[in-house]
Amino acid sequence: MNITGDYSYRLLEDTPENVRLFNDFVAAHPKGHVLQSWQWGAVKQPAWQPLHLVLEKDGAVCAAALILQRKLPAGLGNIFYSPRGPVLDIDDTALWRAAVAAVRALAKERGAIYWKVDPDIDIDLAAAETWRARLKESGFVPAGQGEGFEGVQPRFVFRLDINPTVDELLAACHQKTRYNIRLAGKKGVEIVTAAGREALPAFYRILTTTASRDHFLIRPYSYFERFYDNLHPAGLCELFMAYYEGEAIAGTLAFRMGDKAWYIYGASANSHRNLMPNYAIQWTMIEWAKAQGCTMYDFRGVPGHVPEDHPLYGLVKFKKGFGGKYTEFIGEYDLPFKPGKYKLYNFLEPIYQKNVRRLINLKKRLKGGK
Repeated sequence: MNITGDYSYRLLEDTPENVRLFNDFVAAHPKGHVLQSWQWGAVKQPAWQPLHLVLEKDGAVCAAALILQRKLPAGLGNIFYSPRGPVLDIDDTALWRAAVAAVRALAKERGAIYWKVDPDIDIDLAAAETWRARLKESGFVPAGQGEGFEGVQPRFVFRLDINPTVDELLAACHQKTRYNIRLAGKKGVEIVTAAGREALPAFYRILTTTASRDHFLIRPYSYFERFYDNLHPAGLCELFMAYYEGEAIAGTLAFRMGDKAWYIYGASANSHRNLMPNYAIQWTMIEWAKAQGCTMYDFRGVPGHVPEDHPLYGLVKFKKGFGGKYTEFIGEYDLPFKPGKYKLYNFLEPIYQKNVRRLINLKKRLKGGK
């Protein structure tokens, strides 16, 4: 459909050609992200319906957005969410306005009450101010930050430039980090890259142990099957496992798209933690990312600036030890299409989430006999 004389937009049907077209654009873009890939939309089904929007000029794709659509209860309508999107050149004012116009048209067709975005934009970049200006101009409002790492996607991460040589990267690590990386190898810890789907059950068992030990919730095993089965065949994820004397003692999942890699899930068993498998497996992932031609490695979420006595400071210290840069994104923004329903949803959603957490905690206590 035409938006202006220069731009047209369309939703892509699920064909091999369209998957390649969409992913090739996202992978090549400086701010493309695996959470904007075609396959990520498949992972989020059936709770979310993926819409693959592209804008074109003179027959070439110039913007893309994976829009996840979810139906709300009580006849409130639908919501749109573009994780780490949209993907476009924000300096092109006409393109930005055309993209917003395209999503507004889709929202009208599909009864969406708002569109949430959280672009992959570091607040320290010159582009951050341009993004904020464009968002404000188009009617977006800053979204209330969630719990945990302050957003649906982490607002704070550590990122590592992996352009230097492996030796230079290792030398840039904290002295204790280098020691722990080497300790695992000396003690006989074996790291397996591309462990394969057959290792997924062992990874999930360790993840369950980690969640119980560190008191956080995890998704069901079926989610990780869907995760692996959609992303791995497309070359967008890899499973790493650490073994000691044949026993699986740690595991991680990594994303890769274009010249970027992300650490996404990690787990460690209660046994043999003194062998420091988490350090060795993380370093193996960095080496793997570099071998794949990546130039950026993202350690994913950490809490915001916290003191050393904070319960999660250990996580910050662990990731910081590899020499990465503490990075804060501009955060989440919502574009309300139906302000009344948007306000009602924002009032009701926290109440719903609070009650869900209460129910989960009650089930855990009952299961534990407490």
